[in-house]
Amino acid sequence: MIIKVRRNQALAKNNLIPSPSPIGRREKTMTEKRPFNLDATPIVFGYANALKKEMTEAEKVLWANLRNRKLNDLKFRRQHPIGKFILDFYCHEKMLAVEVDGNIHETEDVKEKDEGRTYILTEWGITVIRFTNEEVIDNLHFVLEKIISLTK
Repeated sequence: MIIKVRRNQALAKNNLIPSPSPIGRREKTMTEKRPFNLDATPIVFGYANALKKEMTEAEKVLWANLRNRKLNDLKFRRQHPIGKFILDFYCHEKMLAVEVDGNIHETEDVKEKDEGRTYILTEWGITVIRFTNEEVIDNLHFVLEKIISLTK
């Protein structure tokens, strides 16, 4: 045992110990580096769970087409907590948030809040796309094509 320790000390002194093998190592991708929920609090998680039970008709229609990797084999999550926000739909792999907005989002106050929220999410590296309830219900094919175009 003592001989082995002395041998390793001598090898280290002469820089003869091989460096760890680079095989199997790779640079982490952006999504692996970024925390999944950006420290969302338990309260935000609770709100997200409540929202999952109260989805709008447009959200249900879109979710039926996003769930279980139905769209380009991408994993989407619904009512996903991230930081202090809850995203209607989120693909972590592509860092894409899909928001479905009702009539309330047409008021000036809510528009300002949406713009601020989009700005913050963009700063975090998340692309945000917004659709109205009417677009999802009346023109689902367009909505899905637009989402696909942003994931390429």
